[in-house]
Amino acid sequence: MTSPTPTGASRHFVLAAGGTGGHLIPAFALASELHSRGHHVALITDERGSAIPGKPDFLTAHVLPAGRFGKNPLGWVGGVRAVLEGRAMALRLFDNFQPSAIVGFGGYPALPALLAATSAGLPSIVHEQNAVLGRVNRLLAGRVNAIATSYDKVDRLAPKHAHKVRLVGNPVRAEVGALREQDFPAFTDESLLRILVTGGSQGARVLSEVVPDGLAMLPPALRQRLQITQQCRAEDLEAVRKRYAEHDIPAELGTYFEDMHERLADAHLFIGRAGASTIAELTAVGRPAILVPLPIATDDHQAVNTREMVKAGGARMIRQEAFVPKELAKQIQAMAKNPQSLANAAHCAFNCGRPDAAKDLADLVESMSGIDLMDVIRVGEAAPRAAQATARPQTAPRETARDSIEQ
Repeated sequence: MTSPTPTGASRHFVLAAGGTGGHLIPAFALASELHSRGHHVALITDERGSAIPGKPDFLTAHVLPAGRFGKNPLGWVGGVRAVLEGRAMALRLFDNFQPSAIVGFGGYPALPALLAATSAGLPSIVHEQNAVLGRVNRLLAGRVNAIATSYDKVDRLAPKHAHKVRLVGNPVRAEVGALREQDFPAFTDESLLRILVTGGSQGARVLSEVVPDGLAMLPPALRQRLQITQQCRAEDLEAVRKRYAEHDIPAELGTYFEDMHERLADAHLFIGRAGASTIAELTAVGRPAILVPLPIATDDHQAVNTREMVKAGGARMIRQEAFVPKELAKQIQAMAKNPQSLANAAHCAFNCGRPDAAKDLADLVESMSGIDLMDVIRVGEAAPRAAQATARPQTAPRETARDSIEQ
């Protein structure tokens, strides 16, 4: 753990994030890191964000109007009005809280807070979780002091803003970071093949429709060794249970697993969406994956998120239109054809991880507040830590492991 900031260097920071887990998980991780260093942290979000589980007890959430800007310009008037109202409220919060810097994590609720930071002359940073710069972060790129990224290559980032980029990675939950040193669970020619399937907190219907039939198409010797954990939508639960029963495949199903990190701990393979937090956690602990990007994701960012992990050999990506039982069975066979294949893929996934993301982002935030630091991460300077990550062999099995995955 990072040692607390020396007495007298305590600062106040405001984090602003949209109301989804993808924005808030890294915000919570940064808040915890800053708090451990002796700083005071507040959160600006929307109604959804204030209700998301996992918020640290010390972190006070302030709900501000943000507005949304859809494809219909007729709705923009109300959006602008809400942003201006949120900006005024943020300025009043800044007057009381006296923050040293503002950190935005994307999503419309971050917009008024960062506009207020510009108006107040406060240092500001945006953090981009995806491999494509999001709309709000693109809008603010020219105003902020730094752009913290999760990937070495980020699409939709204007060249004129490249000098602001700092590669830090995507912070994950503490229980995930604590598990990085544990090994990939033992997998042999005789052992069970444990597969975890999830489409995020709301599940994904396409997974419920395709995965059971795809698994049933595997060769009998492999199919008889399957043990499945799958998260489904409530309305799909009984139909999925019936399909697994028809195929005689043991499966534990649920709409939500509070111990999702423990489910992933014992998994040899993950099948699911390609959200930023999902990939950050898979690479933090080293789990091979078959990723099915959400086709309606803005700027197709989920597909772009898979680029690094697929290129490294830690994952395979299947577009949703090609995600049919036969193709899924083919990809599972390719990855699990022998125990070493899965272990190698796990090792490749592990080497894509950036386990110090929360610390590196906290270093960057502190540097904006006037605290002298020696190791703020810039693009191209992350290699020493990446090299350290490759040092732990991922192929040596151990009896148990513990991991985590975005819900």
